[in-house]
Amino acid sequence: MNLPNQQRDLFADMPCREAGVVIEQEWNERYAGSNQIWSGQPNEALVTEVSELPPGRALDMGCGEGADAVWLAQRGWDVTGLDVSGVALDRARLHGRDAGVVVRWVRAGLVEAGLPDRSFDLVSAQYPALLHTPDHAPERALLSAVAPGGTLLAVHHAIDVKHSQTHGFDPADYVSPADVASLLDENWALEVHEERPRHVATGAGAHHTRDVVLRARRLR
Repeated sequence: MNLPNQQRDLFADMPCREAGVVIEQEWNERYAGSNQIWSGQPNEALVTEVSELPPGRALDMGCGEGADAVWLAQRGWDVTGLDVSGVALDRARLHGRDAGVVVRWVRAGLVEAGLPDRSFDLVSAQYPALLHTPDHAPERALLSAVAPGGTLLAVHHAIDVKHSQTHGFDPADYVSPADVASLLDENWALEVHEERPRHVATGAGAHHTRDVVLRARRLR
């Protein structure tokens, strides 16, 4: 979600819970404005990076309408889908039911969810709209959720900063794969951090043609 500058400034003065309610309302309104926002297909980077991994426990952070979570569950993963939007999760539940898979759907923000430390063999964050905080709480929450031997996959669109700023969106306000990479220490192996082409024909993000992909493995 790309928030106007004035809204981001407003959030800085809000208690965390109140800001979370506003963000949830924004996403619910966005989803309610269309029968379907995204393509309904799993994200390309997820399929590329995860297809060869052995199934385990997976967190799909910002799961939206559920395509990635359902794809993982179909391949034997024990999946938790996390999103702030109840409207999105209702659609995700229907997607999972129609696909005949079981997914644990949780309505919460990443930091507010209170996820148990080191509990997921895969943490997937596909285009997450995580606002920067002074204490790097979103990045740390992503990292702390990954179990030893597990994989963190963070993907963002490669964005023209000047073009985005002219439309009221500053990418620097949001957590990027580079921000996550900057917090990796000797307990991590950085396996992929690159920009690559993106091929999506339908859905709200179809106009984006390049992605930044980070894949890291927790060593211990």
